[in-house]
Amino acid sequence: MKWFTPGDVARVAVFAALIAVLGLVPGVNLFGGLVPITAQTLGVMLAGLLLGSKRGALAVLVLLVLVAVGLPLLAGGRGGLVVFTQPSVGFLIGWLPGAFVTGWIAERGTRAGQAPSFVRLLVACLVGGMGAIYLFGIPLLAVIGDLSLGAAALSTLVFVPGDVIKAVVAASVTRGVQRAYPAAIPAAPGRRLGEEG
Repeated sequence: MKWFTPGDVARVAVFAALIAVLGLVPGVNLFGGLVPITAQTLGVMLAGLLLGSKRGALAVLVLLVLVAVGLPLLAGGRGGLVVFTQPSVGFLIGWLPGAFVTGWIAERGTRAGQAPSFVRLLVACLVGGMGAIYLFGIPLLAVIGDLSLGAAALSTLVFVPGDVIKAVVAASVTRGVQRAYPAAIPAAPGRRLGEEG
């Protein structure tokens, strides 16, 4: 079975570009935090929901490779290997499993000819687009920021309201896209839309 078609490659490139464009919105460091609040996690969530687990993670990987080679694609015009030595690196790395987990949960809600429900899409974003990213981000923030794990976790609470809003927006946008273009619904591997799973 062919894993990637030319259309898949184009969609991966478009979503890598979307995440980069969301970086044009300046990051905000509230209360002197070590990690900026950015709009780019919205792109990570959308990549998982609309591309599925593997292709969504690949879109994130493409973006991170471009950042590593020096393109200023992160919020605030950041780029280069230096960003992978900063306290926010865990959150950047967490984008990969974040997109994958978001897509994986959404894919498994596609069955019996129906797109995943809004609730499933929202849960996918909360678990993948927030939980998985925080799972990587908090420990590395603690190590690189010279904080206790508890202090690092506490400092990320400022992200939660904005990330919940992004999750709601991503789920809402995805439902709209799926109604207008049902072929945009990623199905779990081995299952096509319309098959019982």
